[in-house]
Amino acid sequence: QVQLVESGGGLVQAGGSLRLSCAASGRTFSSVGKGWFRQAPGKEREFVAAINWSGANTYYADSVKGRFTISRDNAKNTVYLQMNSLKPEDTAIYYCAAGSSGTNAGQYSYWGQGTQVTVSS
Repeated sequence: QVQLVESGGGLVQAGGSLRLSCAASGRTFSSVGKGWFRQAPGKEREFVAAINWSGANTYYADSVKGRFTISRDNAKNTVYLQMNSLKPEDTAIYYCAAGSSGTNAGQYSYWGQGTQVTVSS
């Protein structure tokens, strides 16, 4: 059974940092892209960042560019999201996904259960 499990979420003050991890099990994802999405209360799920299979290419939403960094460790079957200079508007449930490096959620085949990130002002 394929599973993606996120960790690292929590409560942080504005300006602070968090590092999210997403560990995969059940199959290796070393040859496919991965991404992070988020969903705030009352809003649709939105793209945050993506990375291609090798890690050579990364993509970011304009709202997080320069503050967030996506990376991956294929040996550990894990993708990360380093979030710096966090803002209250970053508050959301963050989901990792695998199967693409696109910006559309429909392009991804596998999803984690999500981890809550709350940024206080």
